[in-house]
Amino acid sequence: MTTASPMGPGRVGKTSPGSAGASPDPRARTAARVRRGLLRALPVSPAVVLLALFLAGPIGYCAYIAFTDLQLTGQAESSFIGLDNFREAFGDERFLNAVWLTLVFTVLSSLIGQNTLGLALASLMQRASKPVRTLTGAIVVTAWVLPEVVAGFLLYAFFRREGTLNAVLDFLHLPSQNWLFTLPILAVSFANVWRGTAFSMLVYSAALNEIPKEITEAAQVDGASGWRRMWHITLPMIRRSIGTNLMLNTLQTLSVFGLIWVMTRGGPGNRSQTLPLFMYEQAFQKSMIGYGTAVALLLLLVGSLFSLVYMRLLRTEV
Repeated sequence: MTTASPMGPGRVGKTSPGSAGASPDPRARTAARVRRGLLRALPVSPAVVLLALFLAGPIGYCAYIAFTDLQLTGQAESSFIGLDNFREAFGDERFLNAVWLTLVFTVLSSLIGQNTLGLALASLMQRASKPVRTLTGAIVVTAWVLPEVVAGFLLYAFFRREGTLNAVLDFLHLPSQNWLFTLPILAVSFANVWRGTAFSMLVYSAALNEIPKEITEAAQVDGASGWRRMWHITLPMIRRSIGTNLMLNTLQTLSVFGLIWVMTRGGPGNRSQTLPLFMYEQAFQKSMIGYGTAVALLLLLVGSLFSLVYMRLLRTEV
């Protein structure tokens, strides 16, 4: 005769804490996750240390200086003055003028000039013959690889009163003028477009090469014009490249100093004085390091705002 189980039919015994089916200790799981995180972070730790020393460290020190009255000369020691430098900046008409000119210079030379011209050149070079592509690419890239000071002197010689542009206008019997005096911000914006378009052209050339030819050929067979193909096919497919190019170009343009300094030195008056030139004037010509550093932090803030906008546009759509 079979003896019935003391647990009774259909009853399952409780699993002891030490049995194989027991869940691991939460503290052990946390420790394991921490160990895995440390092991994954180990290869990048040298880069993090270098960034902390040479990037985060100087930025933190500059942030401290911006809240002091530090000067280059005539001062034994600096003192903490809180937000006085920032209040002085926003109450300074020259600072507000520099902010406005920086935005004009960035929009004209980066968002409109370099971006549009780079995309146009990349699109045209897709249809051009190989000799034309090689020659055009060499000319445009040469302007890009020139040192900023050299490019500034070349554009100064082009726009000055006795320069190349006026010589061409006089030959065509058209009115000439002193471009660096009458339209200085437009002159330096054009100079930045001439020098920096190559980067946009290279970015867009690589992006256009990634578009499958079957898509554009099918749209052409369906009767779509060149503008419709550009607007409905090309631009949506290279959207991320456009955002990346705009972000990099904007950050580079916000920090342009040598090109403007060589051509106009921010003049005449302050009609081409962007924030980098205003910061240099306050910090090193007037010796007000604290005030100049506060302006530099505000410029960093402007660049960060542009970056946040572009990063939001670059987010992967769900």
